[in-house]
Amino acid sequence: MRKQMIVSVMSQDRPGIIASITGAIYRLGGDVADLNQTVLCGYLTMILSVSFDKKVTREDLLAAISHIETECKFEVSIKELDDGQSIADHAPPEETYILTVQGPNKAGIVHGVSQFCFDRNINIFDLATTLKNDQYTMALQLDLKKCNCSLAALRQELEEYSGQSGLTIMMQHNDIFQVTNEVTLH
Repeated sequence: MRKQMIVSVMSQDRPGIIASITGAIYRLGGDVADLNQTVLCGYLTMILSVSFDKKVTREDLLAAISHIETECKFEVSIKELDDGQSIADHAPPEETYILTVQGPNKAGIVHGVSQFCFDRNINIFDLATTLKNDQYTMALQLDLKKCNCSLAALRQELEEYSGQSGLTIMMQHNDIFQVTNEVTLH
């Protein structure tokens, strides 16, 4: 079994960061299973799940990344998973839902929606927000398998929360979201 690591990198954005980081991983014989990256306010953040031969240490990876020639400093955090723990064990469940939230910008939107989910034991797997022309938009990928209410009750509570908060909120199964938001390039 290979050693599993979760790697987090932050740096001032510039072209080539992903190539540099994945190149260091490749040269150590690593395999990138998943990668999520975004740029926010001129800073790139990236999180990767990577597997290595057992002989590769966290320190080996830190050294490889620190030897990358760049004018921008990389802030790196590495978490080695325990033996027997696999990255695949933590994949999102097949039954996920997408929650979209839109409304005028005001303090507390992210807190309110995340607290709503927490109060119902809903796990948020992914969350993205944007602010444009004073309009706030959120998209959340949710795991409802441990939700403490029925889907019908949840939909009713979301409708009530939408009315109280002044936000437009819609929840749909991930499969429906994928089909209705698919972009074809041909």
